[in-house]
Amino acid sequence: MKDLIKMAVVLTFISALAGFLLAVTYRVTKEPIAAAKQAEKLEALKKVLPEYDNDPATTVCVVEEAGRSWTFYVARRQGVFVGAAFESASGQGYSGTIRILAGVRQDNQVQGIEILEQAETPGLGAKIAETNFTYQFRGRPLAGTRWAVDKDGGDIDAITGATISPRAVAAALKDGIAVYTQHVDRIAATGK
Repeated sequence: MKDLIKMAVVLTFISALAGFLLAVTYRVTKEPIAAAKQAEKLEALKKVLPEYDNDPATTVCVVEEAGRSWTFYVARRQGVFVGAAFESASGQGYSGTIRILAGVRQDNQVQGIEILEQAETPGLGAKIAETNFTYQFRGRPLAGTRWAVDKDGGDIDAITGATISPRAVAAALKDGIAVYTQHVDRIAATGK
C-alpha cells in the first residue's frame, strides 16, 4: 500500500510538472507564432493583390454573410480601389480543412490565390500549394467561370490522382467570390 501511495504521489508530481512546462512553453511561443502567421499573411497579400500603396492589412471590410464573418483586405493605389483579398476555407479536403487567400482585381478578375493552410497528402493533394496549380486561377473572370474542377464540369484543372483537394480549393474560392460580388460596392468604398 505504501508503494502504491508513493507511486501515485510521484506520478502526480510528474504530471503537474509536465503541465506547468507545457503552459510556460505556450506562453513563451504564443506571440512569436502569432507574429509569424501575420507575416505570412502579409506576404501572401502581396502575392494575391494588384500593386497597391496602402496597407491592406489595416484597410479591411468585414461582411456578415450566412452566419459567417468575412474579412476583405482592400487594396488602393493613389486612393483608387484596385482590388481586395479574402480568406476562405473548405472542410472538404482529403485530410481536413484547406484555407486559401484569394485576390480579386477591380476589373472582376482573379489576381491570384495562395494556400494558407493544408494537410493534404505530400506528392498528391499537397500539390495545390504549387504554382502549377495556383497559377491557373490568375486572370479568370469572376462571372462566367465555372468554379469547379473539370471532372465536375468546371473550368479548374484538377491534379492527377488528387481531385478532392482541388475540388476543396475551388469550393472555397467559389464561396468567397459569391460574398465578394454581393458586397463589392461596400468593399470598394472601404478606406476612401
